[in-house]
Amino acid sequence: MSDFQYIEILEQRTMGQIVEKTHYTVEEYLALEQESDVKHEYINGVIYDMAGGTPAHSLVGTNTTRELGNSLKGKPCRVYNSDLALALSESQYVYPDASIICGPLQTFGINKNAANNPIVIIEVFSPSTKGYDKRWKFRLYRQVPSFQQYVQISPDRVLVDVFTKVEDDLWRIASYWRLTDTVRLESVDAEIPMSEIYLGVDVQEEPE
Repeated sequence: MSDFQYIEILEQRTMGQIVEKTHYTVEEYLALEQESDVKHEYINGVIYDMAGGTPAHSLVGTNTTRELGNSLKGKPCRVYNSDLALALSESQYVYPDASIICGPLQTFGINKNAANNPIVIIEVFSPSTKGYDKRWKFRLYRQVPSFQQYVQISPDRVLVDVFTKVEDDLWRIASYWRLTDTVRLESVDAEIPMSEIYLGVDVQEEPE
């Protein structure tokens, strides 16, 4: 099946709802990813196309991965951009905006290009996927044993929320809304100044 034919039958997000059309095996999905010029996510047999981002979304993501890379120099952890797929299970593959993995990259074997041991996952919101990333995707991420912190970044206003695992399914949230703040990721001993996350982005600080 050609990439164009796949695209025609992908799941479409319409008004915040996911419309189910068809199901595929993991093998069919992986074959699509090898041939396609665009990325797709795969959740329990359903293929989803990746929504495009705004210039602010792209710049915030680039700023964040750059600063994390600088902060992690000399440490056993590495930051990856949205090109790295995460395998949440053997039937769930996603592409977050960034992720941090400590030590060797681990996989389930069926797809050696998808890591299953992220410590930190970062999502930069876009209007079409904010609800999906904020709630539904967070529930998916929490099934990963190694997952310790979830960073949610708003590109259109100064706001970063960091969810930190306390125990089992208990999470603590820290919110940052000033450009003078510094985001702390204790799970990987890294810090990111808010001013660097939003460098070059035309945004306003949240009111006190």
